[in-house]
Amino acid sequence: MIRTAVRALTLNVYHVGDDYVNRFITSPPHADYFSNLVTFFRKQCIDLNDLVTETMRSAEPSTSTILAAVDEIEDNLYYISDVISAGIPDVGRLITDNILRHLIFPLLLPSLRIEVVNGFQIGAVTSLYLLCCILRIVKIKDLANTISAAFFCPLDAFSPQPEEGLNGNMTRLCCESRSQSSGSDGIVRQPLDAESLIKEVSDSSAPKTELKDVTVKNGCPGSRLELRGALLSHITTGDDVQVLGALSVLATLLQTKGQISAAIQLPSVHFSVLITPPKFSVELDESMLDALGILPQRKQHKKLLLEALVGEDSGEEQLFSSDNTSVKGGIDIELDGYLQKLKDYGISYFLKAGASPRAHRFEVLDALVSLFCRSNISAEILWDGGWLLRQLLPYSEAEFNSHHLKLLKDSYKYWATELLQEARGIWSDFLIILLSDEWKKCKRAIEAPSPRKEPKSMLLHSAKASAVDAVPPESSFAAGQKMSELVKHLPLFPLKVFVLLHQLQSFSLGKALSDQPCIDPPSEIPDCSRAKVAGLDASGPKPGAELRLDGAVPCRIAFERGKERHFFFLGTAIGTCGWIILAEELPSKLNCGIVRVAAPLAGSNPRIDEKHSRWLHLRIRPSTLPFLDPTKHGTPLKSKAKPFVDGRWILAFQDEDTCKVAFSMVLEEINLQSKEVERRLKPLVGLERAVDSADAFLCSTKSLTSNTAPNLM
Repeated sequence: MIRTAVRALTLNVYHVGDDYVNRFITSPPHADYFSNLVTFFRKQCIDLNDLVTETMRSAEPSTSTILAAVDEIEDNLYYISDVISAGIPDVGRLITDNILRHLIFPLLLPSLRIEVVNGFQIGAVTSLYLLCCILRIVKIKDLANTISAAFFCPLDAFSPQPEEGLNGNMTRLCCESRSQSSGSDGIVRQPLDAESLIKEVSDSSAPKTELKDVTVKNGCPGSRLELRGALLSHITTGDDVQVLGALSVLATLLQTKGQISAAIQLPSVHFSVLITPPKFSVELDESMLDALGILPQRKQHKKLLLEALVGEDSGEEQLFSSDNTSVKGGIDIELDGYLQKLKDYGISYFLKAGASPRAHRFEVLDALVSLFCRSNISAEILWDGGWLLRQLLPYSEAEFNSHHLKLLKDSYKYWATELLQEARGIWSDFLIILLSDEWKKCKRAIEAPSPRKEPKSMLLHSAKASAVDAVPPESSFAAGQKMSELVKHLPLFPLKVFVLLHQLQSFSLGKALSDQPCIDPPSEIPDCSRAKVAGLDASGPKPGAELRLDGAVPCRIAFERGKERHFFFLGTAIGTCGWIILAEELPSKLNCGIVRVAAPLAGSNPRIDEKHSRWLHLRIRPSTLPFLDPTKHGTPLKSKAKPFVDGRWILAFQDEDTCKVAFSMVLEEINLQSKEVERRLKPLVGLERAVDSADAFLCSTKSLTSNTAPNLM
C-alpha cells in the first residue's frame, strides 16, 4: 500500500508539466530513483526465474506463487510505462538506457541460448517471457527497435555485466544534453566461447527441415550464431516451453503498433490508408519486422500499394511479383542505424553475407514448417505456430518453396493415417464429435487477431502438465486425455495436429475455411442389424427400457461377491455409437427383456479367458470423456485428480461355443462401428491419396466401407 501511494504521488508530480519540475526530477541525485527502479525490477526478474526453476523441479508444482510474482512484475512494468507516458524526454531516455544496459543486454538476451551455461542468473524461458512483457507494456520506440536490432548480433557479443556503477552511469546520463547520445560504458566485454554452442546446434537431432545460413560451417574463422538464429532454434529443437516462448516473442514483435500511412493526392481526391494496430501492440518500425522476416503479408501488400500509388521506384514491380519484398537489395537503413547504436553499449554485430528480409523470411518459414513436422510438441502449441504462419501467409502458397509444400503434405498424410487408426480405438464413438469441436476451435485460433495465450502461459505450462501425471497410461482415461491433448507426457493424439495441418493446407491453397469439417452424414441403419432387431434407436438403450432378445446370449455375472445374477448379453452398434447390454428376461413377454446395465461398445476389448474357456472378459470405460463433463469428474488441471480406473466385466456362459458366439458378436459390432467412423471421415482425410506406407491399411478400410449390408451371422 505504501508503494502504491508513493507511485501515485510520483506520477502526479511527473504530470505537472513544468520545465523547472522536470529539470529537478532528472537532475542528480533525484534521478537515482530511476536507476533504483530498474535495479529493483532486475531483482524481481531473477527471483521469478528461481520460482519457475523450483516449480518445474517440484513433485507437486503450484502456480500460485508464480502468478503472484508475475502480477508484481507486470505492475512494475505498467508503472514504468505510466512514468514514460508523462512526456518528460530525459526520463524516457534514462529508463530506456538503464533497461538496455542493465537488464536486456547483460541478463535477458544472453539467456536465449540452447544449452545451459553456468554463470547466467536467468533461464531461457523466463527470459523469453520477460522480453514479451517489456515489449508489450513499455511503449518506447527506441527500446523496441534496439531490442529487435540486437537479434542480428551474435550470442557471444553479450556477456554478464557487473552490478557496480549503476547509479554512476545514471548520474552521467543525466548531465548529458538531450541531443547527445549516450556513450560507451567503458566496459570491455570479452566474447564468450560460442564454439560449444554452435556444436550443440549442429549435433542436435535435425528436424525435417533445417535452418539455412543460421550458422557458419565449423572450421571457418569467426563462426557465430546470431541471436535471431538461436531464437529460431528454440522452435526447431526446443521442448514445449521453449517453443511456446519463442513463438510468443515472434508474435509480440509481429503485433507492431506502427502504421503504414501515406497521403495520396490525386487530381480531385485526397485520401490516406492506415493499418489498424492490434489490441496489444509494440512500438516497432515495420522496416524492423521486414528485416526480421516477420512482416505480415497483408502489410507488405499495402506498403507496396502505397509506394506504387505515390510513384516510388519499383513499387509497382514488386507489388505484382511473387518475389516481392519491401526492402529490396539488403538490410534497411533504419536497421543499420540501430545496429550502429549498439556500439554505444559495447556490442558488436555481424550480418551474414547475402542477408536480406526475403532470406530471413524463408528462415522463419523453414522453422515453422519444421515445427509442424515434429511429433513431440503439444498440439496446442502447434496451433500457436499455425496462428503465426497464418499472419505471415494469409493468402496463398506463393511464399512456400517446393520443400515446404512437400513436408507439409507428407506430415498431413501421416497424421491422416494416424487419425484413421483411431477409428478403431478406445474412444472411436467420440471421434466425430471431437473432430468437429476441435475444427471450430482451431479455426478460431489461427484466424484470431492475436494469439490465444498470454506470455505468462509459458511459465505455467510445465506445472499444468505435471498435475495429471498420475493417470495410468493403460486406462481409457489416458487414451481420452491423449485425444484431447490434455497433457503433454502422454502420446500425442493426431486429431488436433491433423485438424491444424488440414486447415493450413486449405488456406495455403487459397481456399476459405469452412465452419465445419467435410464429413459424410450418418448412413441408414440396415433392418437386419442387431440394433434394429432389438428395437433400439440412435438414443441408445436406457435402463428399464424394453427390448427384444433375438440373438442375445444367456450369461451369468456377479457384481457383488457371492451374488451371481442371470442376464441376456447383447452387443449392438448404431452408426458411430455402440453398446454392450445386459438385460433381464420378461416372463410375461416371449423373447423380450428389460435393460438393466449398458456400457460403451468401443474400447470393450473382448477376451476369452485362457484358463476358463467359458469366461469372457470385457473392459468397461466411462460412457463419456471426463474432460467433457467436468461436473462429474472434476478438472484435473485445478486439483490433483485421482487416477482413473476402468471397470471390468467377467461373463460366464453355458459352454465354450456360447462364449465364442458372444465374443464374435462383440467383434462384429465393433467392426461395424469402426467402418462407419471411417466412412464418414473418408472425404476429410482423402483415403485415395494416402501415403504409400499406409496403402495396405487404407485399402482394407476402403473394402470394409463398401459393404452396405454386412452378414451378421
